[in-house]
Amino acid sequence: MSTYNVAPLSRLIEQFERLPGIGHKSAQRLAYYVLGLSKEEAQSFSDAIMDAHEKIHYCKKCCNLTDQELCPICRNEARDQSIICVVEDPRDVIALERTNEFKATYHVLHGTISPLNGIGPDHLCIKELLARVNSGGVKEVIMATNPTVEGEATAMYISRLLKPLGVKVTRLAYGIPVGGDLEYADEVTLSRAIEGRSEL
Repeated sequence: MSTYNVAPLSRLIEQFERLPGIGHKSAQRLAYYVLGLSKEEAQSFSDAIMDAHEKIHYCKKCCNLTDQELCPICRNEARDQSIICVVEDPRDVIALERTNEFKATYHVLHGTISPLNGIGPDHLCIKELLARVNSGGVKEVIMATNPTVEGEATAMYISRLLKPLGVKVTRLAYGIPVGGDLEYADEVTLSRAIEGRSEL
């Protein structure tokens, strides 16, 4: 190891390596970058991590991340509260918000049902979603889980729970990406594109 067994540096590299998508070389670069910070900058970096860890929690209503009781979207009275878009991860909310098209609310599951990984329905924020729908005023729930085996299974499971509650359950359309070529699309994507076709 090129850290010459400097224990604090080795520990710092190990911590960076634990981050998703960070290999040993990237972890080394980050560790040396942190070492190059002034004491004030290092303290500010450390404080930001601890501050986020201590203050950020799930929104009481939609389970998105927030530092208050309700997230900014749930607090926004201009949003259509009768429509809920169900996503797997808080990052999905950010992606959908970037479109500036969706003006309703979200519900974050924090994962998908994955028996192989030991993740069942009870590990997700499904009961909170059902409580929202049961409280009244919800007309439509849009399932926006990812088009993976786990995402599809989770969407189907939740839709079966919601149907008896008299709420409309829809699924995000999937298909050919803009700028994509038909010849390179897989069979599942093509069949979804055909199913989700719209009138011109």
